[in-house]
Amino acid sequence: MTRTFFTSTIVLFLSVLLPFSSPAQKKTTLNIATFNIRLNTASDKENAWPNRKDMVKELIQYHDFDIFGVQEALVVQMSDLSEMSQYSHVGVGRDDGKTGGEFSAIFYKSKKYQVIKSGTFWLSPTPDKPSKGWDAAYIRVCTWAQFRDRANGKEFFMFNTHFDNEGVQARENAAKMILEKIKAISNAKSPVFITGDFNSDPSTTAYGTIVGTFSDSKLVSSAKPYGPEETFNGFKYHTYTTEVTEGRIDFIFVNKNVQVLKYGVLTDSKDLRFPSDHFPIVCKVSF
Repeated sequence: MTRTFFTSTIVLFLSVLLPFSSPAQKKTTLNIATFNIRLNTASDKENAWPNRKDMVKELIQYHDFDIFGVQEALVVQMSDLSEMSQYSHVGVGRDDGKTGGEFSAIFYKSKKYQVIKSGTFWLSPTPDKPSKGWDAAYIRVCTWAQFRDRANGKEFFMFNTHFDNEGVQARENAAKMILEKIKAISNAKSPVFITGDFNSDPSTTAYGTIVGTFSDSKLVSSAKPYGPEETFNGFKYHTYTTEVTEGRIDFIFVNKNVQVLKYGVLTDSKDLRFPSDHFPIVCKVSF
């Protein structure tokens, strides 16, 4: 009788205690995306930013991105994206480390995630100051942040970048530099994401360098990948599959601590126009 009472007491105690167990034991699931939004330039005419900024914001909000990296965002575009009040961001302009030039910023839902640390480094031999690296045609940067999930305390890292479109050596060295920075900034147990426009398809050495350590999210998705192979459309709504040759150049890479549940290339459009000359990529992930 005493043993039965003792056992029942333990069971009752555990049933009360378990709901209040450490939140860090719960998994984090989030929608992470990368989106080259195309810079604001009047030469795009009907596809210029003022004619599509609402499309970009509506896409982001409809697909409910939790965290997303942007490329080619000028300061006026950063201001427009900041009108989505549920998001905060980290990142600086690549030309001066302030507001000049393009941002490779990271936007995140501030009520869900807290930034612990963040920074930007330049993809060059002098990464701590605005500088152009190796054979690059333009100054290039990588913005990173360490996040904490407010619901369960889980921490993770995101590195968002835009590789040079001309310099082969610059792309190869940028890939090596980002991996070195990740090793220095994060730790082996941390979930880590690398997102961006890499101006490199899977046949390139830059891509090969990254997948030597990280996984291409498309190739490890639990669900069948959604959408086309291409991630660049050049604003060619009717003919991008025949006129555009860049192929798959935008990626979300993950380390071994991340499970990719879904991968998709989003081809949303409105009135026969795309929101950008790149398609956004979104993954549902868990860790």
